[in-house]
Amino acid sequence: MVEDMRPASRRMAESFLNKFFPSGYPYSVNEGYLRYTQFRALQHFSSATLSVLSTQSLLFAAGLRPTPAQATAVSWILKDGMQHVGKLICSNLGARMDSEPKSWRILADVLYDFGTGLEVISPLCPQLFLEMAGLGNFAKGMAVVAARATRLPIYSSFAKEGNLSDLFAKGEAISTLFNVLGIGAGIQLASTICSSTQGKSGRISSPADLRYKEDLLFPGRLIEEAGSVKVGRPLHEAVKPSELHKVKEKFPNERFILSCGNRWTDMILERNATGEDALRGWLVAAYAADIEKTFNKSSENALVEAYERMRLVFSPFLSELQARGWHTDRFLDGTGCRFAL
Repeated sequence: MVEDMRPASRRMAESFLNKFFPSGYPYSVNEGYLRYTQFRALQHFSSATLSVLSTQSLLFAAGLRPTPAQATAVSWILKDGMQHVGKLICSNLGARMDSEPKSWRILADVLYDFGTGLEVISPLCPQLFLEMAGLGNFAKGMAVVAARATRLPIYSSFAKEGNLSDLFAKGEAISTLFNVLGIGAGIQLASTICSSTQGKSGRISSPADLRYKEDLLFPGRLIEEAGSVKVGRPLHEAVKPSELHKVKEKFPNERFILSCGNRWTDMILERNATGEDALRGWLVAAYAADIEKTFNKSSENALVEAYERMRLVFSPFLSELQARGWHTDRFLDGTGCRFAL
């Protein structure tokens, strides 16, 4: 038995070429195959990464926690709905793809990234969740058909020695490899995003987790991350009498009033408000502060958008709070003032 004396780096490089490139490469393919493969690998990597982020974003935009069962339900409804519509429409354009396969292959990548991009940014517009998710999956459906339809003519142009099947098999191997790497990168990015937005995205700490983080010396200190909310100031100090009706009309069916100032947001509760009412008001204030800071919107517009976001996430958020051991039936605001209309 002859011992392989080649350096380990060279053996690894040849093993990689044998697994992911056609036999006899580079002499068995036409010019341009390597550049095409490089761009295809990059596209599969980025698409797989975006796919993980888009699924997470769709769940957040819909007010759901990213559990496997919910991810399956969302994927089933959206992909088997609007994505199939996109596939049907694009399938009627097959003759055009025969004449311009390269243009349609590039368009497929653009459409797919456009669709996943819409899904990634969907939490920014939760009120348009269905529209953005549907349009995104429609674009991805067209992309899938265009990519599959142009694959054969493109591979045929690279085949040099009647090795079309070998080219196709090795191309799928590269696609699989970079899809797996992209999914791994997407999971890492999604985990980072989750940890940075845990308070507003549904990941709740238990009372025991926070017992050593409570500020006992300055309990009334404003918390910027929670919207800089002050609770229980006298109504006449927080809101001008002439503006009371206008402020109340912002959320007419709620048992709280929010008044945004330069340094903090006042929240005043009705006399019969519960802990859940206080939680709803506080979430609106926190979301509004984040929207105003991130998107430079006016406080009025930020409150409207924040209220819609709160309504989407409140039910699962409340269930998670209760499951983690928080009592939400009462709000103990000490000597804080309440109002009655």
